[in-house]
Formats: sequence, structure tokens, C-alpha cells
Amino acid sequence: MLEQLKQSTKLFADETTAPVLDPGRGQVKKGQLWAYARDERPWQGAAPPGVAYVYAPDRKHVRPAAHLAGFRGVLQVDGYGAYAELAEAGNVELAYCWAHVRRQFYEIQLRTPAPIAAEALMRIAALYGIEDDIRGRTAEVRRKLRQQRSKPLIDSLHGWLQGRLKSVSAKSTIADAIRYALSRWEGLARFLDDGRIEIDSNVVERTMRPIALGRKNHLFAGSDWGGEHWAVVASLIETCKMNRIDPEAYLRDVLARIVARHPMSRIDELLPFAYRPAQAENAVA
Repeated sequence: MLEQLKQSTKLFADETTAPVLDPGRGQVKKGQLWAYARDERPWQGAAPPGVAYVYAPDRKHVRPAAHLAGFRGVLQVDGYGAYAELAEAGNVELAYCWAHVRRQFYEIQLRTPAPIAAEALMRIAALYGIEDDIRGRTAEVRRKLRQQRSKPLIDSLHGWLQGRLKSVSAKSTIADAIRYALSRWEGLARFLDDGRIEIDSNVVERTMRPIALGRKNHLFAGSDWGGEHWAVVASLIETCKMNRIDPEAYLRDVLARIVARHPMSRIDELLPFAYRPAQAENAVA
């Protein structure tokens, strides 16, 4: 699944903790589940949506570079430094997430309402309003409309943030929020020039919610091997859900085919991607 996703030129990436039993120490250690997702539906792309999780025993910066070896294109991410190192190799351009920028100001406004945070939220909300209007248009139409409507707002916001940064204490939380945005501005503005890019990385963030729910229910994986299987099962189930395929029916059918000795040379036929067109044909019939 990951190899197929890497054939695309636009992916999302994120990571979250995966608690794993560490028997030698009698404790639970923090493994990581890295998620790489594709969703072209907002711009009428032809490739089916999907997400592949990869388990790793740590959060080292070398992990995404190894997982995405061979990928060339735009990677939409949060502000984690491992992705910036990946981009330095030259094959990947980073698009950053406006939801993470917004969250910085929202948390300030929630704790101690401040005029700067309130205005930042208002300005970002205007960008999201435009995105609501253009969702589902083609990539080229989205690009043109963003150039007409969003670019002036982005340019104005950039100048406004620079001005506000000079007016607040350098050690304040509002200054931290402003610097977070300004230090990533090129990647935050990249969506203006490419209709395939979303304004945020919520596509992959949503795929992390079931993982968080799993942490509450089953608590941890029994070993690193269990973490790897956790990643496999999560990849299949979440990709089914993204394609509106019943995961239980899909797994039942795949297991039956495996028992019937489905050829390994035709494993692509068992991926959730292959079930979407088959499901559509059955519905028409």
C-alpha cells in the first residue's frame, strides 16, 4: 500500500505514539506510528484515497526519509523537524498546515482572550471560508480562485503578523505563535500556487483518531512485532473506511482468498484500492 501511495505526487504525513510493552524493563515504551495518506477527492483527482501506517520503535528524524524513499512531490505536514530534513534532500516540497497555526492562537484566546489572537483567528477563518467555497473544484480552478481571493489575504496577514511581532514581548506566548507561522511561511503559502494542496493536514490528522481510541481501549501492543501488525491492520481498515468499503466484509473476503491460495504475484488485487472499482461495478449490476 505504501509503495502505491508513493507513486502519487502529493501526500500527507503525520505521526503519533504507539505504546508498546517492553518486557525486559517491565514497562511500556513509546513506539511511533507514522501515517502517510492520500486524498485527491477535494480536487477531483482520480487516485483512490488511502493511508499506510508504519511502525517504528522511536521518533528519529531518519524514519520518514526511509519510509518515503523514492517519493517525489509535495508532502503536507505539521511543523516536526524530521520533515524539514527530508525536504533538504531535494525531492520533496513541504506544505504546512494552517490548522496548526490556528491552534496556537486559539489556545491563547481560550486561556486569556487577546486582541491579536482574536484578529488572527478572524483572518484565518476568512481563508477557510474560501476553501469551503472551492472544495470539489478541479486543481486548476482552485489555484486560480486562491490567487484571486486568498493571496491578498495571505499577503496582508504576513505583513500584519510581522508588525504585531514587533509590538509584543519576545518571550510571550503570542510571540511564539507568530514566530511559528512566520518561520514556516513559504510552506504555509504553497497552497496558493497548487490546487492539489489543502489548506491543512486534517486529512491525515483524522486517520490518527482511531489510533488514539485504540490506545484507550487496548492500551498497548505486546511487542515491536505487535506494533508492526497494529500498523498493518490499521492501514487496511482505515483505507477501507476512506473508500466507503465495509472493513469486516473486506477482511473476511481477503482472508478467504488467502486460504484459497491467492497468488502472491497478484497481491495488488487484495488491496482496498482494488475493491473500490469492483464495489462500484457490483452496485451498477
